[in-house]
Amino acid sequence: MPDAARIERALDIVRRDLLAARNQAGHWTGELSTSALSTATAVSALALYRRERGKAESKDGSLFARQAKQRQVDNAKLASLVDHGVAWLVTHVNPDGGWGDTDKSFSNIATTMLVKAAIHLAGKQSEHADVLARADAYISGQGGIAGLRRRYGKDKTFAVPILTNCTLAGLVEWREVSSLPFELACLPQQWFKFLNLPVVSYALPALIAIGQARFHFRKPWNPILRMARSAAVAPSLAVLAKIQPASGGFLEATPLTSFVSMSLIAIGQSDHPVVQKGLGFLVESVRADGSWPIDTNLATWVTTLAINALSVAWDVGQLGEPCLDWLLSCQQQGVHPYTGAAPGGWAWTDLTGGVPDADDTPGALLALAHWLGSLTALNFSDTRRVQIRDAAGRGILWLLDLQNSDGGWPTFCRGWGALPFDRSGTDLTAHVIRALAAWKGHLAGDGQPVPSLADRYARFDARMESALERGFAYLARQQRADGSWLPLWFGNQYHPEEENPIYGTARVLLAYRDLGRADTAVARRGFDWLASIQNRDGGWGHAAPVKLEKPELPPVGTSPWPSPLPSSVEETSLAVEALLASPVASHKVMIHKGLTWLLQTVEAKRHAECSPLGFYFAKLWYYETMYPLTFIQSALSQALTSDAVSESRSGKTVEHAPLP
Repeated sequence: MPDAARIERALDIVRRDLLAARNQAGHWTGELSTSALSTATAVSALALYRRERGKAESKDGSLFARQAKQRQVDNAKLASLVDHGVAWLVTHVNPDGGWGDTDKSFSNIATTMLVKAAIHLAGKQSEHADVLARADAYISGQGGIAGLRRRYGKDKTFAVPILTNCTLAGLVEWREVSSLPFELACLPQQWFKFLNLPVVSYALPALIAIGQARFHFRKPWNPILRMARSAAVAPSLAVLAKIQPASGGFLEATPLTSFVSMSLIAIGQSDHPVVQKGLGFLVESVRADGSWPIDTNLATWVTTLAINALSVAWDVGQLGEPCLDWLLSCQQQGVHPYTGAAPGGWAWTDLTGGVPDADDTPGALLALAHWLGSLTALNFSDTRRVQIRDAAGRGILWLLDLQNSDGGWPTFCRGWGALPFDRSGTDLTAHVIRALAAWKGHLAGDGQPVPSLADRYARFDARMESALERGFAYLARQQRADGSWLPLWFGNQYHPEEENPIYGTARVLLAYRDLGRADTAVARRGFDWLASIQNRDGGWGHAAPVKLEKPELPPVGTSPWPSPLPSSVEETSLAVEALLASPVASHKVMIHKGLTWLLQTVEAKRHAECSPLGFYFAKLWYYETMYPLTFIQSALSQALTSDAVSESRSGKTVEHAPLP
């Protein structure tokens, strides 16, 4: 193992950087990468609104003047936003003529088609003819519309909005855009899981707005169907208005908000409150350089990542109670209007567009457990402890009710279907397992259940035990033949299928570690796989699958990949943290090399370098400044408190009190 003092020095640097990244309120906001995809969709929506507003002004100037007070964007601002957005896009084209989702991403057909549409809607095609010619060549090389459909398969959540955007720019015919059943949004929310919707649960706004646009421009020939769908236009718009958050941004996401806005603008709804609020969101979220991020922020998620990483070797109570109060305030207190989710969960952000899910909720529960187990918490009042346990109890009940029949956990809604984000995920399931285990047996204070939940805590631990066993059974079934697991939420652009088995495997193994199951056959296969794909430089990242002649793994310590591929701070940190729990003696060599890679990265001041990660089944890319800092903090802290290093430490590991 590397020298303990060297690990301590590196950890001090990372911890200082991590603590310095807090905002003035004492928690973390982070910073998401700027996005060509988001910028293109925002430019399209604003340019289309500007065009339609110009038509209305020339047609009836007096009416336009009377309605002007209702609008949130003036002409001068519109022109500036569109011009600066296009300027940013054309200066961030990749050498191959296409665009990736971030400035570190490979080109992809979806984003390139959206940028092309944005330039056309902005009326800048003559000015940027050379850029568009190269984009056309790239799109053609990727298979055009057929290539776009291949990218997303049966799921219409993204293919239909992209083709709609291109159609509104005059680049695609409406016959290429699939019809979406917007009228189904008028049915009770609890019915949705039985309707086999062609989009995932979170895309209901797109289903309504884009579905209406497609219906408006290409109505069915059947007069009865046409009348029935026409009758559903107003009621479904009312549903859309009801689920729009106060910020105006659906999911706080620029692309989704832009797709909804441009679709309604195109059918003459420019002055509808949904459009005005959506445009207001776009105006408020633009960055100084003229670009837009994929989402406003991941404040809740990155704050819990930071707390959980710091808690391993530091008293998180030192963060101060304002940070704790903020985290408690982020818990959903009522039925969510968007998904119908019950109270008790946490979303990725504290903003109104967030939706509670099965990754942020366990992250928050783990953070609360660490906080209550901190040394500072020993001075908490009984009322304070009850408050924390009460929040944890509601969160755990929310997760227990969310578990799918297959034993795994989905992102947002139980049993909605097999589309990504609605099916169970291994990374989500492992995270939930860790959160349940952290609180099992700890929800009672002084032998008494939390008063407000006393009735519901009957046989509570027994229910958690059953959920844990079903969760592990699901994970065992999902393990691939080579020993790895694929995650739902994170992708890797170097992987041929844009998947990230390193992230998935590491996250699952942490669940086996936390529940004392690291020495099981299932976990050992995972550890062996993770050890086998270490890069020659000692790091991990971007492991590409190859077909082996024999089904078994190659000898530990030899890579099955044809050539070394770049290592990343995020993936190396995850792999090292997971392997620290491995019972296999030969894995110590890989841990040593991995830790050395991390230490050298810190010493070279490269520990804050981000890598693009994919979500939405690895087809939408972003990076977040907090990821490398929190991941490396967790890995180095675990290394410092491991048995091999602790024996030689000159100082003492910060101990944590048991949950009082």
